[in-house]
Amino acid sequence: MGLFDNFFTGSSEKATFKKQLKNVLGFMPGNSDLYKTALTHRSVKDSAADNNERLEYLGDAILSSIVADFLFKKYPYKEEGFLTEMRSKMVNRVTLNDVAIKMGLKKIVYFNKFDNSLKVSQIFGNTLEAVVGAVYLDRGFKKTRKWVLERIILPYMFMDDLENLEINHKNKLYGWANKNGKNLEFETLEEKFEGGRRLFTIGAIVDGQLIAQGKAYNKKDASQVAAQVAVEKLGLNSENDTASR
Repeated sequence: MGLFDNFFTGSSEKATFKKQLKNVLGFMPGNSDLYKTALTHRSVKDSAADNNERLEYLGDAILSSIVADFLFKKYPYKEEGFLTEMRSKMVNRVTLNDVAIKMGLKKIVYFNKFDNSLKVSQIFGNTLEAVVGAVYLDRGFKKTRKWVLERIILPYMFMDDLENLEINHKNKLYGWANKNGKNLEFETLEEKFEGGRRLFTIGAIVDGQLIAQGKAYNKKDASQVAAQVAVEKLGLNSENDTASR
């Protein structure tokens, strides 16, 4: 039996949990059990009633609609393609994972800490979506929209930076490879089950040499992680920064 199973054995434990949540959320939560579920990864609770996957589904939809509304009002003269791309940049797993960590969410997420792959995965961004779902159920849409704007979008999502952000690292890497006459391939290096889910390790291979690898619970995300690592290792981001100055 772990810490999570004993978490609400007394009023003091419940008060401590609420205080931790308030530090992250900025308000005192109403339904503690709801947020406890939102912070629980399937690696420690298999049941759909006890982990955050259902709330993640709900929060994903709520967050996407709030972001769409925000962008629609912020950019009144931009076309649909621009708005769709900006929304993708704001709600993609890498962005949300970074925001979740900066918010301090990682410190209070319940997951299997013995699984090293989870520590470097995108589960904290997924958890943030689950928390959005919990806030919605706890406080309603109007207050959730205000919370997302004040606690997620305004402090952590800078529109000027996002407009210039390249989110498809594979395209950038393929562009570099074509320009330099390199042969780029993405190969599955390993496939195994962890925590009841299939974990993929994908390698970015240039001219037969492995230059980077990434892990995720689907091949698409794993290859994007591998591409991102390769882009950083090859200094392609800094090349763009230099060219833009």
